[in-house]
Amino acid sequence: MCPAISVLAYGFTEYLRTRVYCDHATHEQFHSEFKSDMDLERLPSGKFDTNYLVCQLAAVAMNLLRLIGQNTLNEPDAPVRHRAKRRRIKTVMQELMFKAARMITHAGKWALGLGASDPAFAVFERHYGQLNTA
Repeated sequence: MCPAISVLAYGFTEYLRTRVYCDHATHEQFHSEFKSDMDLERLPSGKFDTNYLVCQLAAVAMNLLRLIGQNTLNEPDAPVRHRAKRRRIKTVMQELMFKAARMITHAGKWALGLGASDPAFAVFERHYGQLNTA
């Protein structure tokens, strides 16, 4: 038995300790994904307030990418590498954000020109249509 007893675990039954620790690995996975995929292994400043702001902005960006991933990459027409319940942020960025495109102006309107042969084009178009009607 370990001589150091956690304040949280002291007084809990074995069942409650198991329930509290149940999703610890999932939490670690999200933490690792936040740091690696959002490129935050090393924070940019020695100032606490600056680093706090960077982490807050990264959390907003990660949540937006997570929503895009949930709404696009799990649909039947999505470019699937393998079946999954969720996609990593890195996968969302590779499949939908890092696209070769060009801005086209025609008849006074701007359009985003994606290659029609791109497998993610249908997903991008469907998601944009959903956002446009909302």
